[in-house]
Amino acid sequence: MSGIFSFSGDEDFFNGGTMHLSPGSCPGVYLPPRKRLRVAAPSPYSAFNQKQTSIEVLPDECLFEILRRLPSGKERSACACVSKYWLNTLTSIKANESVQEVESEGFLSRSLEGNKATDLRLAAISVGTSARGGLGKLQIRGSGFESRVTDAGIESIAYGCPSLKALSLWNLPAVSDKGLSEIARCCPMLERLNLSRCPGVTDKGLVAIAENCRNLNDLTIDSCSGVGNEGLRGIARRCSSLRSISLRSCPRVGDQGVAFLLAQAGSYLTKVKLQMVNVTGLSLAVLGHYGVAVTDLVLSGLQGVNEKGFWVMGNAKGMKKLKSLSVTSCRGMTDVGVEAVGSGCPDLKHVSLNKCLLVSGKGLVSLAKSAASLESLKLEECHRINHFGCLGFLMSCGAKLKAFSLVNCLGIQDLNSESHLTSTSSLRSLSVRCCPGFGDSSLTFLGKFCHQLQDVELCGLNGVTDAGVLSLLQSNNVGLVKLNLNGCVNVTDNTVSAVSFSHGSTLESLSIDGCKNITDASLVTVAKNCYSVNDLDVSNTLVSDHGIKALASSPNHLSLQVLSLGGCSGITDKSKACIQKLGRTLLGLNIQRCGRISSSTVDSLLEQLWRCDILY
Repeated sequence: MSGIFSFSGDEDFFNGGTMHLSPGSCPGVYLPPRKRLRVAAPSPYSAFNQKQTSIEVLPDECLFEILRRLPSGKERSACACVSKYWLNTLTSIKANESVQEVESEGFLSRSLEGNKATDLRLAAISVGTSARGGLGKLQIRGSGFESRVTDAGIESIAYGCPSLKALSLWNLPAVSDKGLSEIARCCPMLERLNLSRCPGVTDKGLVAIAENCRNLNDLTIDSCSGVGNEGLRGIARRCSSLRSISLRSCPRVGDQGVAFLLAQAGSYLTKVKLQMVNVTGLSLAVLGHYGVAVTDLVLSGLQGVNEKGFWVMGNAKGMKKLKSLSVTSCRGMTDVGVEAVGSGCPDLKHVSLNKCLLVSGKGLVSLAKSAASLESLKLEECHRINHFGCLGFLMSCGAKLKAFSLVNCLGIQDLNSESHLTSTSSLRSLSVRCCPGFGDSSLTFLGKFCHQLQDVELCGLNGVTDAGVLSLLQSNNVGLVKLNLNGCVNVTDNTVSAVSFSHGSTLESLSIDGCKNITDASLVTVAKNCYSVNDLDVSNTLVSDHGIKALASSPNHLSLQVLSLGGCSGITDKSKACIQKLGRTLLGLNIQRCGRISSSTVDSLLEQLWRCDILY
């Protein structure tokens, strides 16, 4: 054998490789025919194929030049779906860098909330809306520190939506001055900006907005710990179109910023909101002197403002155009402040005082005498105001007063019904809620004084009975339109019967939720006498199938739009056909907590009343 292979000994042993024997090379040895081995020759392009096989091998500059020449619309959207890299490249193309011109301005609006708000989605929106000029309005509600919106997403919107006019950013801690500065630089048409709970935004971002967005007319800053006085000064210097400013819970904002803003912009600002900011009476004094264009003013939680601040604001006589004033939880608002504001603002029409614990009836009487144009007054949790104050206010108020509201005022007691009145009131709307001392005597007095009531709301008043309600409405000569008696547990069917008989032709809304003594008799009288009622709430009462049948078979062919039956245990599956009949015009139906209505009936109603919004 060793002779055949021409070697002898271990030193000559074949060490490796491949040994080929061809037929005929070794006489006497049989070798079967073999297929030739196919060895792949190295390709000159093999190295290229192993690395990348797509257009992404192009340098970034080349890809950018190609994509910016694509027409806006389907082509760009299709390219954006290739990969995130292509999508990011497309969103980085600014409006002035695109070869294709877009003539239309942005008019689309989008709203993203919670987990749906991400940088990737914002980039897709930017590319997808570019054919129509981009977005005109964008609202983003983040989820705090779990939010996935960063400066990159805001920059995508800035580059793709040059016509953006309204932007709201809420609860986005990862958004900073960088993203806001790009909005300012690329979206010069911005008119409305709302920043809420964006701690990464500071004065720098706000100054960038002021320098580039000269059309800004509405600015809201809420709970932005990085924004201070310098940002407000920048807005005041450059945004001459500003008409509305709202500041809330910004710890770095003080008199230096607010007073400067009000002094600079007071001649064209129309709406001012100052809520829980660290200002003193100085800011209110400046507002009272320079706020010549202000028509709406909201002051809330200004603990640094004392009585003198409100007095100076009113006596400065600068706010001649003020029409609406709302003051909440300001310990500086006293009777002196109320009188000063009333005398210094001759065009004042609407006043709301909430948790102003130092305002008494004396202040109300002074307000009534000085504010001759006053049309509405709302008092909530003002516990020093008693029945004498209310009586004096109503007696002293001018003929223009149309609405009066009391909410949770514990100092109110029953008025003296024996008072002799020589005049009547033009009051059209009366609302009394959760005032435990308010009872029938008060309603009897108001009935003698108020003959033009159209909207009456008496809620949560245990001292009110049928006698009080009927005394209030017996002299009414204009026709009641809305009656709300929710939670008046001592009101019975007699009230509903009398109201439906006297005001059935004008009554449009009747709510008696929680009136435990209301039965089917009320629905029978409503069905018989009320022609115009479209909103009926009898939740948590004693009505049953019989009452629903009476409504469905009403000779007046009721056109109910909203029907609330929640918590009525007397309504069963037997009312199914009647509810379906009423459902021809219904837009809203409440059958929550109706335990005797089966799930199959609910399913049938959902199917039949597909136009109606059903709560079950």
